[in-house]
Amino acid sequence: MLQRIADLDRRFHAYVTVTTDLALAQARAADAAIHAGNYRGPLHGIPIALKDLCYTKGIATTCGAQMFGDFVPEQDGTVTRKLADAGTVLLGKLHMTEFALRWHHPYRPIPVNPWGKGRWPGVSSSGSGVAVATGLCYGAIGTDTGGSIRFPAAANGVVGLKPTYGRVSRAGVFPLAGSLDNVGPLTRTVADAAIWLRAIAGHDPLDPTSSTLPVPDYPAELAKGLQGIRIGVDEAYLTEGVQPAVSQAVLAAVAVLRELGAELVTVTVPEPNLDEMVKAWYLLTAADALVAHEGIYPQRRDEYGPFHELLDDGAKASAQDY
Repeated sequence: MLQRIADLDRRFHAYVTVTTDLALAQARAADAAIHAGNYRGPLHGIPIALKDLCYTKGIATTCGAQMFGDFVPEQDGTVTRKLADAGTVLLGKLHMTEFALRWHHPYRPIPVNPWGKGRWPGVSSSGSGVAVATGLCYGAIGTDTGGSIRFPAAANGVVGLKPTYGRVSRAGVFPLAGSLDNVGPLTRTVADAAIWLRAIAGHDPLDPTSSTLPVPDYPAELAKGLQGIRIGVDEAYLTEGVQPAVSQAVLAAVAVLRELGAELVTVTVPEPNLDEMVKAWYLLTAADALVAHEGIYPQRRDEYGPFHELLDDGAKASAQDY
């Protein structure tokens, strides 16, 4: 896998840091443990990668920002630790947009969608989507505040899972907007996503927003099939303003769900006011981001790339607006 990264990543720009020595040491340790009968589960020995806002002890965590180029955390984040405890092999850290919004920093490479040069790679977790799609890791962590797991997954043709808020700890993950951020996996298959979620989910005292509910056995639940599950389909969303290829892909997925035992029900979803929804999301994100960057902004405003625009808007927002 390390050789594959060396051969291909110059084309795809998924990795900002490759942790060669660590990966080899973890692989040897995993091999020895498994041979000794100390198998930790389905992620033991599996090569993975992390979006570069997940704290990694002793390894640079740049958050896609030039100004964070020298930031090296003193501790692992909770998700980083949980994946290490599961026996994974960390290949490295993945490129992302500046502080996880929509802009890549002008001095940093943009990950390349493997389905065609010039195609969109997704937003902030673009490196994660590209790395999984090109086989430069077997799975990756992304974060999602307004689509940043789902968009790269869709753009690169992989599975992306945005968990319910609080299902996965955000401790040791640099925030974009604390009230909206979610941490989740990007994988090659749905079964892999279930395995990843079981490994990273659970309450964390370091994250007061993390859920105290028990963690289900997601792979076992997945194996039960879809009998008894009702899924609503609003056909209006498949015809209005949607390219035919997208509609065909959704209908193909609907057919698979029906074959797996789900009951498909035609529904009508009231048309949302998307403009107002986006405005509300942007305001909440800007205000939350301003809190996350306290002590950095506005003191170092000139060191930001385009991300400072979000912070500028957050600084203008009043409590009444929020």
